[in-house]
Amino acid sequence: MTCEKLKWGVTVVVLGVFLAASGNAQQPQQTQHAAKPAAKPTAKVAALAFQPGLEPRAIDILKAASARLSAAKSMSFTAVVSYESPSRLGLPLVYSTRSEVTLQRPDKLKVITPGDGPASEFYYDGKTMTAFSPRENLVAIADAPPTIDAALEAAYHTGAIYFPFSDVIVADPYKDIADGLKIAFYIGQSSVVGGTTTDMVAYVTGDVFVQIWIGAQDKLPRRVYAIYLNDRARLRHVLELSNWELDTAIPADAFVPAKTAGAARIAFARPDAEDTTAMKPPPKTMPAKAQ
Repeated sequence: MTCEKLKWGVTVVVLGVFLAASGNAQQPQQTQHAAKPAAKPTAKVAALAFQPGLEPRAIDILKAASARLSAAKSMSFTAVVSYESPSRLGLPLVYSTRSEVTLQRPDKLKVITPGDGPASEFYYDGKTMTAFSPRENLVAIADAPPTIDAALEAAYHTGAIYFPFSDVIVADPYKDIADGLKIAFYIGQSSVVGGTTTDMVAYVTGDVFVQIWIGAQDKLPRRVYAIYLNDRARLRHVLELSNWELDTAIPADAFVPAKTAGAARIAFARPDAEDTTAMKPPPKTMPAKAQ
C-alpha cells in the first residue's frame, strides 16, 4: 500500500521562417497592404509557475472521505490493483490483482486475493495474523498487536506483506495523507468512474503524486491513481474500489481461516530474510496433494 519536483508549465513553441539572402530572388516591392514584419520572440519566456498549495475544497473532500471510512464499524469492498512493470522492451506491462476485503474495527481483518498471480489469504483476529497460500498449502502464523493499524505495520515489517489499499482501512486515513501533504487541489467532477458522480482531487504526499475519485454523495473512494515521483519511468499504479458495504453484520467466524488445518507451517518472515525456512521452496509433492 527519488523525488523530482512536480511542475506545471506552459511550453511555448516559436516557429521561425528563414529568408534566403543569396540574392537569387528578390521579394517584389509592394505599394499597398505591405506585410508587417514578424514580431521578434521575446528573449525569455516565463514558465507558468503554478503552486496551488493546499486548496480548502480539496482538503474538505479528503477529510470527508476519511471521516466516512473512520466512522464505519465494519466494511467490505473489492479492490482491483493494476500496476505497471517494465517489460524486456523497456515499455511497461500492466499486471492486476483482485482482493476481497472485510474488516471490523478495531481488530479484525480478512483479505482474500484469488488472482492474478499466486492466490493468498490473510487473516487477523486481534491476537494473531495468518498468511495462507492455498495452492501450495502453506501457512504462516504470528502473534499480532491489538489494532488493525499496528497489525498492518507488523505484517509489512515481519513478512513483507503490503496491501495497496491500506490507506483506506486505517483508523484515520486523512492523518496518513496529511503527514506528508505538500499540494492538494480540486480538479472537477466525473460521471464515469464507479457508476456514480465523483469529485476528483489531486495531491502530493511524501514522494507520491495521487489523483483520487471520491463519491460526491457517499464520500467513498472509487479510484486512486498514483505515481512515485522518484521513479524515473513514472510507472502508474491504479486502485479501483467497488462493492462497498459499510456497517453490515459480519459473522463471528469470518476472520478465522477455515482451510489451514492440514497446511504445512512455515515461518512468518520476509521472503528476503536469511536463515529462514520461508526461503526454502515447498516439497514438489505438496502442490499435488493440495490439488
